[in-house]
Parts: sequence; C-alpha cells; structure tokens
Amino acid sequence: MKPAYRVALVAFPGIRAFDVSVITEVWGTDRTDRGVPDFDLRRVAADSAPIPMRGGLALLPDRSLTWLSRADLVLVPGLDDHLTPAPAPVLDALRRAHARGTTLAALCGGAFTLAQAGLLDGRRAITHWNLIDFLRTQHPQVTVVPDALFIEDDNIWTAAGTAAGIDLCLHLVRRAHGAETAAAIARSMVTAPFRTGSQAQFIEHPTPRADRDADALAAVREHALRHLHEPLTVADLAAHAGMSPRSFARHFTSATGATPLRWLLDQRVAAAQKFLERTDLPMPEVARRAGFGSEVTMRQHFASRLATSPRAYRAAFSTSAAPDPAPDPVPDSASGGSSPIAR
Repeated sequence: MKPAYRVALVAFPGIRAFDVSVITEVWGTDRTDRGVPDFDLRRVAADSAPIPMRGGLALLPDRSLTWLSRADLVLVPGLDDHLTPAPAPVLDALRRAHARGTTLAALCGGAFTLAQAGLLDGRRAITHWNLIDFLRTQHPQVTVVPDALFIEDDNIWTAAGTAAGIDLCLHLVRRAHGAETAAAIARSMVTAPFRTGSQAQFIEHPTPRADRDADALAAVREHALRHLHEPLTVADLAAHAGMSPRSFARHFTSATGATPLRWLLDQRVAAAQKFLERTDLPMPEVARRAGFGSEVTMRQHFASRLATSPRAYRAAFSTSAAPDPAPDPVPDSASGGSSPIAR
C-alpha cells in the first residue's frame, strides 16, 4: 500500500485563518472514496500551545517542527500583518527543509515568512498585489514578480492573495497527483480546477458583463473547447465572435486576464492530461485530439509547462486501461492560461 502523502502546515501566531482553512480543505479532507489519494496533513509548530488566529479561532498543533523532515510538502499560510516576525525555530526549520529538497509553498503574505528565512534571496516570488511594494522594500534581494497568480523558483512556490492560494494548492495537487485528482478536489470545493499561475492577479471585468460582447466571448470559449482538435487561430475565434482579430484579442484579455493564445494552449494541455490519465490512446492520437497536431508539438509544450514528457506524465498518473472512443475536451474551468493556437 502506498504511504500517505505527507503535508506540513507550518503554524505560528499571526497566520491567516483563511489560508489555514484552504490548506485544510484541500489536504485535510478525506476524499479517498472519490479516488483522491490519502493525505496526511499535520499542523506543525515550535511547541504544542494553541495558536490564536483572528476571529476568535485557535489552531492546535499536532506535530513539532522536527516532523518537517518527513514531509513531502511544506506549506506556509499568509499573515494577518505582513510584518509579523516568524519565530527563529520556524525559520531555521524552513531553511533545513529547503536544503533537503522538500517542496515549500507560501500563500499570500506567507512570502514574507520565506523572505525572513532568506529563502527568497535572489529568487522570483509573488505576493498579494497590494503587498508587492512592501515586499520589495522589506526584502530588496527578492525579485518580486508584479503580476501572476503563483510562481516557482528552486522548488519554492509563492502565491498572490486569497483565491490565488486555492489556485496554487490545486496546482500542487495536480503536479504531484495528476489533473484528475486536482479536478476531483476542485469539484468538491465548487471551484475552478484550472487557473494557471501566469494569469493576471485581477482583471478589468472580474464578473461577466451582461452585454453582447460578454455573451460572444463566452460562446467563443465554449466553441473552442468543443473544437480543440481543430487547427484554431485567433482569426478563427474572432470571426466566430463577430469581431476583428485586434478587437477580439483586446476584449478577450480584458475579460479573462489572458490572451486568446495563452488561454487556448492551457486548455489543450489540460485536455491532453485528461487523455493521458484516462485512456491508453497512442501519443499521436492524444496530440491530435488535444489540438497539438503532432506528438512533437505536444511534447514541447509539456516540457515547457509541466517540466515532464507526455509519456512520463502517463506513467505517473494513468488511471485507465481502456481507450476513450471520442474527444472529451476539458470544461472551461478558468479564464487563464497560455497557448499557441495555430499549429
């Protein structure tokens, strides 16, 4: 029997209750009856004293900092006050975890904790858009990325504010356990399973507008998802929306936070992931159904986006031995992403 995936939530006074809840919802809820792996989430702290949180809540640690040496993933919640100093034992434990090669991830203002430990010096990081200038000022050795949902540098992940923490958590699940597992958790949480880190933190129209352009853009996304296997171009999508390519690209990016090309490539990568996990279709057929045109092109995009190959991805995450008889593009789960559309 495969051992449970071990996740450490690093706790100390000042951490945000919301981020603790997100981490607990993703890794602390038993969904093994839905095919989700067994997770072993532990609340790790310098001592066993209850940790107060805003809103009259308290977190009870159940492991000491030494448990980090056993963890597969270490998570640092955001902070109610970004200047909150982390206890020295916590900073030391985080440094040791990174030196061991353990994946570290910070949500929102948790980037300040990693920066206090010196782990972001000379590395790229992101935090809530309202804290970007503070992070630059407080930690000038950090290369602060101004506009992203989450990013990684040297196995250290950081995320933007609030909902972006959910995106990062689901991405980390997808990275370790596959797209189907991440989608199962997202469905349980009633949230989008697929927003990529490169999407803008906020967009001009965060909710759909009740106008003709918004309806046209929604219809275009639906059309694209139904025809992923076709060699779509921006001009094709613009024509479907009844707009010029330039106007379409401007409206699409304004409404979704991503260019049409970036969005469509992410949908194709996600579709390929689904085929690789669910079916035994030959690689050229997976590439065709996902709209890449060739296995070579699909392999290039897997390497650049997932740092793996389609064959390695299938070996790690395949759950089915029977081929899927028909194309099954992923739903429009997010308006973020990346993508060369035309082949």
